[in-house]
Amino acid sequence: MNGGQDLGGQMGFGPVRPEPGEPIFHADWEARMLALNVAAGAMGHWTIDEIRHAREAIPPADYLSLSYYEIWYAGLRDVLVRHGFATPGELDSGAPATKGTVPKRVLKGADVPAVLRRGFPYERDAAAPARFAVGDAVRTIVMHPQHHTRLPRYARGKLGKVEAIRGNHVFPDTGAHGAPETAQWLYTVVFSGPELWGRDADPNSSVSVEAWESYLEPA
Repeated sequence: MNGGQDLGGQMGFGPVRPEPGEPIFHADWEARMLALNVAAGAMGHWTIDEIRHAREAIPPADYLSLSYYEIWYAGLRDVLVRHGFATPGELDSGAPATKGTVPKRVLKGADVPAVLRRGFPYERDAAAPARFAVGDAVRTIVMHPQHHTRLPRYARGKLGKVEAIRGNHVFPDTGAHGAPETAQWLYTVVFSGPELWGRDADPNSSVSVEAWESYLEPA
């Protein structure tokens, strides 16, 4: 979907100002929010794409007024309620009023380092060879879906070149909505700055996008 997070090419939001020596967390609650998201995700009731979609589905006026971890909190609230772990009232009060959904599994504190080191692999065996090869010219499709997608709005309908083949990976557009898991070939596609931003763009600039196969057509 086209949401408040899709800011590529938008103007009026001011410059990006990197913070010298920026800390990992600016407050203790941010570290707690990261931990809560990891622990809740480990229960096994939703995919990374579902909770990403929950964050990106926040109304743009709200999304743009929230900090990074406030957005994580809003997304976590959404999936906890959706899957029956808590009601909005329970989350507001901090007190349980119903039994709620029983987790499929519980991540213990001692297991967290190993889980984070291992990560969460999303590559799957492929049923067919990749449609495109490195060096192929491709064009991204134009779409404005109601569902989740990883194809940025600014990179739709643009001409690019396949830079790398990343393997066959879980397809987020359907996985975000509870559909049975499917996978597609994933490519790194590089676009020139002028192709994305027009003739005023730096001619030496480029942007690489990770694009699933169904996002691409032969150029």
